[in-house]
Amino acid sequence: MTHSVETQWMGKMQFNASVNGHTYIMDAPERVGGEDRGSIPKPFMLTALSGCTGMDVAALLRKAGSLPDIFSLRVEGEISKRHPIEYVAAHLIYNFTGKPELKQAALDAVTTSQEKLCGVSSMFKKIMPVTWDVFYNDELVFTNKPMVEQQITEQTNV
Repeated sequence: MTHSVETQWMGKMQFNASVNGHTYIMDAPERVGGEDRGSIPKPFMLTALSGCTGMDVAALLRKAGSLPDIFSLRVEGEISKRHPIEYVAAHLIYNFTGKPELKQAALDAVTTSQEKLCGVSSMFKKIMPVTWDVFYNDELVFTNKPMVEQQITEQTNV
Protein backbone atom coordinates (compact mmCIF):
# COMPACT_ATOMS: atom_id res chain seq x y z
CA MET A 1 0.00 0.00 0.00
CA THR A 2 1.20 3.52 -0.75
CA HIS A 3 -0.07 6.99 0.01
CA SER A 4 -0.19 9.55 -2.77
CA VAL A 5 -0.57 13.31 -2.71
CA GLU A 6 -1.27 15.38 -5.84
CA THR A 7 -0.04 18.97 -5.70
CA GLN A 8 -0.92 21.73 -8.18
CA TRP A 9 0.78 25.11 -8.50
CA MET A 10 -1.93 27.79 -8.37
CA GLY A 11 0.28 30.78 -9.21
CA LYS A 12 2.66 32.96 -7.22
CA MET A 13 3.60 30.83 -4.18
CA GLN A 14 0.33 28.92 -3.71
CA PHE A 15 0.06 25.17 -4.09
CA ASN A 16 -3.06 23.09 -3.53
CA ALA A 17 -2.49 19.53 -2.35
CA SER A 18 -5.15 16.88 -2.80
CA VAL A 19 -5.05 14.15 -0.14
CA ASN A 20 -7.72 11.47 -0.45
CA GLY A 21 -10.12 13.97 -2.00
CA HIS A 22 -9.42 16.71 0.56
CA THR A 23 -7.73 19.92 -0.55
CA TYR A 24 -5.07 21.63 1.55
CA ILE A 25 -3.77 25.04 0.56
CA MET A 26 -0.13 25.92 1.04
CA ASP A 27 1.05 29.46 0.48
CA ALA A 28 3.75 31.86 1.56
CA PRO A 29 3.35 35.15 3.40
CA GLU A 30 3.07 38.31 1.30
CA ARG A 31 6.57 39.41 2.34
CA VAL A 32 8.06 36.56 0.26
CA GLY A 33 5.75 36.71 -2.75
CA GLY A 34 2.73 34.75 -1.57
CA GLU A 35 -0.77 35.84 -0.66
CA ASP A 36 -0.98 34.04 2.71
CA ARG A 37 -3.99 31.98 1.59
CA GLY A 38 -2.78 28.91 3.47
CA SER A 39 -0.10 27.63 5.80
CA ILE A 40 3.50 27.31 4.79
CA PRO A 41 4.30 23.61 4.22
CA LYS A 42 6.56 22.74 7.16
CA PRO A 43 3.89 22.93 9.92
CA PHE A 44 1.96 20.18 8.11
CA MET A 45 4.62 17.84 9.46
CA LEU A 46 3.62 18.82 13.00
CA THR A 47 -0.04 18.46 12.01
CA ALA A 48 0.66 14.89 10.89
CA LEU A 49 2.33 14.16 14.22
CA SER A 50 -0.55 15.57 16.26
CA GLY A 51 -3.16 13.77 14.19
CA CYS A 52 -1.33 10.43 14.28
CA THR A 53 -0.80 10.32 18.03
CA GLY A 54 -4.15 12.00 18.76
CA MET A 55 -6.02 9.32 16.82
CA ASP A 56 -4.02 6.59 18.58
CA VAL A 57 -4.85 7.99 22.00
CA ALA A 58 -8.55 8.53 21.21
CA ALA A 59 -8.90 4.99 19.82
CA LEU A 60 -7.13 3.42 22.81
CA LEU A 61 -9.22 5.36 25.32
CA ARG A 62 -12.44 4.57 23.47
CA LYS A 63 -11.56 0.86 23.39
CA ALA A 64 -10.78 0.94 27.13
CA GLY A 65 -14.05 2.76 27.89
CA SER A 66 -11.98 5.56 29.45
CA LEU A 67 -12.84 8.59 27.36
CA PRO A 68 -12.01 11.94 28.96
CA ASP A 69 -14.40 14.87 28.91
CA ILE A 70 -11.85 16.94 26.94
CA PHE A 71 -8.71 15.93 25.07
CA SER A 72 -6.45 18.26 23.10
CA LEU A 73 -2.83 18.38 22.14
CA ARG A 74 -0.31 20.86 20.86
CA VAL A 75 2.96 20.20 19.03
CA GLU A 76 5.89 22.58 19.17
CA GLY A 77 8.60 22.17 16.57
CA GLU A 78 11.96 23.77 17.24
CA ILE A 79 13.56 24.96 14.01
CA SER A 80 17.22 25.27 13.11
CA LYS A 81 18.89 28.64 12.91
CA ARG A 82 20.69 27.92 9.60
CA HIS A 83 19.64 26.76 6.16
CA PRO A 84 18.19 24.41 5.38
CA ILE A 85 15.64 25.45 7.98
CA GLU A 86 14.44 22.20 9.51
CA TYR A 87 12.93 20.88 12.69
CA VAL A 88 15.56 19.86 15.24
CA ALA A 89 13.12 18.75 17.96
CA ALA A 90 9.41 18.22 18.51
CA HIS A 91 7.55 18.45 21.79
CA LEU A 92 3.93 17.38 22.31
CA ILE A 93 1.68 18.67 25.07
CA TYR A 94 -1.30 16.41 25.76
CA ASN A 95 -4.15 17.95 27.79
CA PHE A 96 -6.92 15.86 29.33
CA THR A 97 -9.85 16.84 31.50
CA GLY A 98 -11.90 14.12 33.08
CA LYS A 99 -12.62 11.89 36.04
CA PRO A 100 -9.54 11.45 38.26
CA GLU A 101 -9.79 7.67 38.05
CA LEU A 102 -9.18 7.83 34.27
CA LYS A 103 -5.80 9.58 34.58
CA GLN A 104 -3.77 6.35 34.36
CA ALA A 105 -5.64 5.25 31.24
CA ALA A 106 -4.73 8.56 29.59
CA LEU A 107 -1.07 8.15 30.55
CA ASP A 108 -1.04 4.57 29.28
CA ALA A 109 -2.62 5.60 25.97
CA VAL A 110 -0.04 8.33 25.39
CA THR A 111 2.81 5.97 26.25
CA THR A 112 1.46 3.27 23.93
CA SER A 113 1.05 5.76 21.11
CA GLN A 114 4.54 7.19 21.53
CA GLU A 115 6.36 3.91 22.12
CA LYS A 116 4.47 1.45 19.90
CA LEU A 117 1.89 2.90 17.52
CA CYS A 118 2.44 6.36 16.08
CA GLY A 119 4.30 5.94 12.81
CA VAL A 120 4.85 9.67 12.36
CA SER A 121 6.46 9.94 15.79
CA SER A 122 8.56 6.86 15.05
CA MET A 123 9.85 8.43 11.82
CA PHE A 124 10.60 11.74 13.51
CA LYS A 125 12.48 10.02 16.36
CA LYS A 126 14.95 8.68 13.78
CA ILE A 127 16.07 12.22 12.95
CA MET A 128 15.37 14.31 16.06
CA PRO A 129 14.24 14.13 19.67
CA VAL A 130 10.48 13.85 20.23
CA THR A 131 9.30 14.44 23.79
CA TRP A 132 5.99 15.01 25.51
CA ASP A 133 4.19 16.36 28.55
CA VAL A 134 0.88 15.02 29.80
CA PHE A 135 -1.47 17.25 31.77
CA TYR A 136 -4.51 15.78 33.47
CA ASN A 137 -7.01 18.20 35.02
CA ASP A 138 -4.41 20.99 34.63
CA GLU A 139 -1.75 19.02 36.55
CA LEU A 140 1.50 17.96 34.89
CA VAL A 141 1.53 14.20 35.41
CA PHE A 142 4.35 13.23 33.02
CA THR A 143 7.24 14.90 31.23
CA ASN A 144 10.37 13.75 29.48
CA LYS A 145 11.31 17.19 28.14
CA PRO A 146 14.59 17.68 30.07
CA MET A 147 15.98 14.77 28.07
CA VAL A 148 15.44 16.62 24.77
CA GLU A 149 17.14 19.79 25.97
CA GLN A 150 20.33 17.82 26.61
CA GLN A 151 20.09 16.07 23.20
CA ILE A 152 19.68 19.41 21.41
CA THR A 153 22.66 20.83 23.28
CA GLU A 154 24.71 17.81 22.26
CA GLN A 155 23.61 18.19 18.60
CA THR A 156 24.47 21.88 18.44
CA ASN A 157 27.88 21.37 20.09
CA VAL A 158 28.99 18.87 17.43
